Amino acid sequence: MNKYSDLTDQELIHSYIAGNNLAFTTLVHRHKSRLFTTIVLLVRDRALAEDIFQEVFIKIVNALQSGQYTDNSRFLAWAVRIAHNCCISHFRKVNSWSKVVVEYHDEIGDSMAHMEHSAEHHLITQEINQEIGEMLNQLPKLQREALILRYYADLSYKEIAQTVGISINTALGRVRYALMNLRKQVV
Repeated sequence: MNKYSDLTDQELIHSYIAGNNLAFTTLVHRHKSRLFTTIVLLVRDRALAEDIFQEVFIKIVNALQSGQYTDNSRFLAWAVRIAHNCCISHFRKVNSWSKVVVEYHDEIGDSMAHMEHSAEHHLITQEINQEIGEMLNQLPKLQREALILRYYADLSYKEIAQTVGISINTALGRVRYALMNLRKQVV
């Protein structure tokens, strides 16, 4: 790919701060799928998610350039926290959660899209994605949010607690109850 793909997030950030824009491009490409998926699942509207995604990276650039980012080796968790805050800000402005069916593409889905599949496989995948979206829509808002942050954004329970402003036990409980509710839906 390019000479930056082997660098860690921290090395890319330091290189970007030193004036290398290609390092930031590599950082964006490395995390864009997981970050965008998280935003789509939180707002449940692809067009809105694209707007928020752009806003998130503007905030990331501003924070990096102003020295607000601390070297904690968890760039993705920090970026997800910014994305979560942008989503919350949007909903505070609008004062409602949209009711759009979830359409998402994660890293596995993106790589599989490039492979050639039969029409049957494509139909099955589309059906599964639709069912997952409907099941997520059935969850209470707080449980859905915790589940998305845990499994799509890959945040630890401690990071979920910090992002949402709750205790670690509450984060554990919300994810646990979300999984229990999903299991009930499957049966």
